[in-house]
Amino acid sequence: MSEIDFDQELTRAALPQAVLAVLSHSESHGYAIAEFLRQHGFTRIKGGTLYPLLKRLEDQRFVEHTWHHDQAGPGRKQFRLTEQGHQELERSATAWRRMSQALTDIQTTRQERP
Repeated sequence: MSEIDFDQELTRAALPQAVLAVLSHSESHGYAIAEFLRQHGFTRIKGGTLYPLLKRLEDQRFVEHTWHHDQAGPGRKQFRLTEQGHQELERSATAWRRMSQALTDIQTTRQERP
């Protein structure tokens, strides 16, 4: 029986909310989002994970993009949160807090029993 990689599972579960949170501060391009996430503990983020997620968030109308063209290099997509994205971030953050509290309650209850 193999062990569950809880770090990987938690990262997968938290990543959509983390991306929405990053974009709630300001618009950004994918590489900058990934770098910000890496600096804040999401060490396993790769383009093959982030860009499909951004596409799904766009499909759900939580995120939208515009093309920014730079004279020094190729254009890039700048992502920003939509109003629906702000609402989803609030909803998902509330759900995460409830789950965190439930886990804390379970751990506390287990510790109190003989």
